[in-house]
Amino acid sequence: MRKIFTAGIACMALFSFTPAQAQETSIETAAEQAIIVDYQTGAILFEKNADQRMPTSSMSKVITGYAVSEAIERGDISLQDTCRVSEKAWRMQGSKMFVELNSDITVEDLLRGVIIQSGNDATIVLAECLAGSEDAFANRLNEIASELGMENSNFVNASGWPDENHYSTARDLATLGIALIKDHPKEYAMYKEIDFTYHDIKQGNRNPLLYKNIGADGIKTGHTEDGGYGLMASAVRDGRRVVMVLNGMSSMQERADEATELMTWALMNFKNEQIVTKDRIIENVPVIYGKTDDVDVISTQDVYVTKASTDTAETKTELQVITPLKAPFKKGDKVGEMLITTGSGKEITVPVVAASTIEEAPFYKKLWQKFTNRS
Repeated sequence: MRKIFTAGIACMALFSFTPAQAQETSIETAAEQAIIVDYQTGAILFEKNADQRMPTSSMSKVITGYAVSEAIERGDISLQDTCRVSEKAWRMQGSKMFVELNSDITVEDLLRGVIIQSGNDATIVLAECLAGSEDAFANRLNEIASELGMENSNFVNASGWPDENHYSTARDLATLGIALIKDHPKEYAMYKEIDFTYHDIKQGNRNPLLYKNIGADGIKTGHTEDGGYGLMASAVRDGRRVVMVLNGMSSMQERADEATELMTWALMNFKNEQIVTKDRIIENVPVIYGKTDDVDVISTQDVYVTKASTDTAETKTELQVITPLKAPFKKGDKVGEMLITTGSGKEITVPVVAASTIEEAPFYKKLWQKFTNRS
């Protein structure tokens, strides 16, 4: 008879939690839309109207930067290549890099003009350089958004210039921020630079958290009359990264104050603990019809939990494998699951695999095992 083989261990941790559970630590914000996400585990530490459509303002420039980084990685363009400034880019209003008509500017300078100076003109130069027109570039931005799982976003320009059909959500922008940090770390390093000088005009980075000594290293501010003051931000403390999106604040000062308070709260009140280690043996389980009679099972991924600093709820893990395993099977074949149950009752499953290949046993051994009713 085949049976479920289970092995359980207990640890003091949280794999994840609902926003309501996280917010028991009591934090509020004046922002109209907000979300704070643990970068490693994806746990939502705080959210407020996170799926409400909102103007993105210059926070849109992050997906423009992502698209440029993607083109660099593909080899379509390099940081040293130059782009020509069109009349459309030169005439663009709002925040500016102050590009000169018909000048040729390196992609590297243009990226800093977008990221640090928030230049609307620079975004159009890059858009036209990469896609031929800003409209065509916007189409690519929407393709990227879809690929990243940004389900409630639409982009019609490269800069975030106000348009009723140009919108996103706090959750989608957090998804974008996490993807940028993960996929394009080299270009992401530009987002922490304090200032940039072009054409003898020095402009400072508008991200208020970069000046607060709390571990911030990006990402991007934004402001429109309809959307208010917004900020995509990320910071690291003791190796743990948090990504935050806020929007709809009434002033630059309120944005700075709210962002500092919320980011400090998120960094100080939570921690991550490892509950499953990639390739470490979880258990040894019996095998039938194989050249050997047992096999180690492992996880192919590290599993971390996000835990409120004051939380003492118990999280249990249970290995679930139908045994004995029937040979033959290969190293890496899925043989069961690890069930993780948090103290709040939330469950998640992680696949477990065979740590080695088990070849089929000779006929006489299989016959003997059938005769002795090991099946």
